[in-house]
Order: sequence, then structure tokens, then C-alpha cells
Amino acid sequence: MMDRQPLQALGIGVGDEVIVPSFAPESSAAAVVMVGATPVFADIDPRTYCLDPASVEAALTPRTSAVIAVHLFGHPAPMRELGELAARQGIALVEEEEPAGDVGEIARRRAHARFLDSALTGVIVPYVEPGAHHVYHHYTVRIPGNGRPDRDAFARALSRRGVRATVSVPTPVHRLAAHRSREVLPETERAAAQALSLPVHSGLTQRELTHIADACNALGGLL
Repeated sequence: MMDRQPLQALGIGVGDEVIVPSFAPESSAAAVVMVGATPVFADIDPRTYCLDPASVEAALTPRTSAVIAVHLFGHPAPMRELGELAARQGIALVEEEEPAGDVGEIARRRAHARFLDSALTGVIVPYVEPGAHHVYHHYTVRIPGNGRPDRDAFARALSRRGVRATVSVPTPVHRLAAHRSREVLPETERAAAQALSLPVHSGLTQRELTHIADACNALGGLL
């Protein structure tokens, strides 16, 4: 979870703007507010769910002092591209990492993800950027259809089949009362309406994984 210390160490405060993702935990935006600065929300890459460098560049103003990159669901943010952008603009790049787990846990989650990647039909499985090391803190799929009603119906149907799926970002941060803003973030809104995280923790058995895949496939992707 992000706290204010990295921003304080950079001297960021009142009058500064910090670019953060909206499709993410609230902690990044909250840390910006705690030091007196203003969070500015940028859109995501629809495949990785991490900040889109092009959207970050479009959000820059003379008051921008930093960008906070969040590694979401276990997929790393595009640190090279964001670092190059930050260097060109003379602003700071702050990295917010998720707890990943030990090597054995990560290996198990990756093995589970590979099985689900090959077994699932009717949903859009997680994308992994070439060369990226996804640790699958969440295994987040897209439910095709008409957005939130179909996604929520899919989750309820899975629950009736004994599969507990979760909506990891039910409301984008820029639409929360404490951070409400006017930014137009179409990919963020689309992801918030379609994304659903399936169980992928290291303790799952092969039988449980097969049941997850069979339950999803039986629904056909769209209710």
C-alpha cells in the first residue's frame, strides 16, 4: 500500500500535481492528497490494466511533479516507458508495488494461470506483455458482453457453482466521492465494468482449478 513518505521525500506538496491510475487501489491517490498535492488520473492500457504512457503524457501540465506507477494484479507497469517520459519532463517516477509472495507461491500461481489460460473459453484471459514477469496476484479476466450487468451476472452464476470470483476494482478512484474528477478515462471505465478476478492462489488443487474452468466454460462467457 502506498503511503506519503516517498512523496514527502521528493518535496511534493501544495500546488503540485501527481499523475496516478484510477483503475487501482485508492492508496496512491490518498497519499497524494495527504501531502497536500492534487491527484490527476490517467487511463490504462486495456491489456495490462497498468498506466498507459500516452495517457500519462496527455495529462501532464506545468504543475506535474510526479507519476505513480502501480503494478496491478501482478503485471508490472511499463517502467521503462514511464521512466523515459519522466526523465524528458524532469518529473519524478514513484513505483508502488504489490506484495508478490515467495518464489514457491509465485511459481504455483504461474502454473495455475497457464492451466487457466489454456482451459478457459468464452472469457478474455489475462494478457502478459512480452518479456514481463506476471506474478498473478490476481487472475483477472474480461467478461464480454454489455459491461457491468453481464459481469455481475457471471460472478453470481459462478458463486452458485461454488467459485468465488471477485471484482478487484469495483469503482474507479476518479469516481469515488473523495477524489471525484472530470477526467475522461474510457479504458478505465470499460475495465471496471468487465473485469473479474478468478481464484489462482497457490493452495488450489488441480481438481479445484478444473472446476473453475468448467464452471466458467459452462456459462459460455455471456449470460
